[in-house]
Amino acid sequence: MDLDAVRTFVAAADAGRFQDAAAELSITQQAVSKRIATLERILRVRLFTRTARGAKLTIDGQSFLPHARDLLRAEERAVASVCPGRRALRVDVIGRRLAPAALLRDFHRAHPEVELDVVTLFDADAAIDAIRSGTIDASFRAVTMPGRQLPDDIGVVRAFDEPVQLLTGPAHELAAARAVTPAELVGHRIWMPGIVPGTEWAAYYDALAAAFGLTIEITGPDFGTEPLLDTIADSRSLATFVGEQTRLVWPADHGLRRIAVRDPAPVYPHSLVWHRDNPRPTLAALRDHLCSGHFEHSDAETWTPTWAMWSGPPRCPAPTTS
Repeated sequence: MDLDAVRTFVAAADAGRFQDAAAELSITQQAVSKRIATLERILRVRLFTRTARGAKLTIDGQSFLPHARDLLRAEERAVASVCPGRRALRVDVIGRRLAPAALLRDFHRAHPEVELDVVTLFDADAAIDAIRSGTIDASFRAVTMPGRQLPDDIGVVRAFDEPVQLLTGPAHELAAARAVTPAELVGHRIWMPGIVPGTEWAAYYDALAAAFGLTIEITGPDFGTEPLLDTIADSRSLATFVGEQTRLVWPADHGLRRIAVRDPAPVYPHSLVWHRDNPRPTLAALRDHLCSGHFEHSDAETWTPTWAMWSGPPRCPAPTTS
């Protein structure tokens, strides 16, 4: 159905005269008459009768009017759903317990007027495909360059370096430590069954193990976070790595310990990835928020893989001073 004709019908019904409807729509009276005639031909009914005072709705016109208004409201909602700044900003956070979800929650607290649609995609390939297709607006990822060559239309900025912690049970040899160094972890069994070969987090922990001679085991089925925590809580020999911002909840009798790793502190390099042609002001607001300096950590000496230090995803620019 021609929505211009529907709009003209509603304007004429409200005005009561084709001439007044033409003035409101900035078209000629002849154009109003042609659009109404087209709509009547489509509907196979008469919508108006001409009178000395103008145009009066027929019974069919009165019946059609509320539905015509619904059509125009639906058009407005459809247009608004894709207008920059109107549609919810859709962002991939990898996992809802992980640091990117916390970053997005912080952004929402700072900008409660911004509607967000939070999704979780599996890996960087899926995220980049979704960005290029327009399914999502942005994604938080570790960009494993030079192993990964991003397409030219994909923008990326290093947004947040997250310290990695050691998680142990109460009977573990290191459970009483307030902090450990990577060197002190050599020879200890670090169990991470959730690592999937070929993913960006697998690349990170492969590099971490190689850099410090660590033993990271990925054997055994991954039954999820809770069974992993149960196993770590009961073990004297197994520990695991978690991000500092990873949200974990466990029973009080588990007695799990989160232990800082320092000298150097391994940090996981989170970058924000988006399509360069995406004009949404809310996306720009998210980038500005991440670059505000709120997410710096205090460790002076850090480690991250060499592929995370390439020049492709620049860090957020430092604030200018006058």
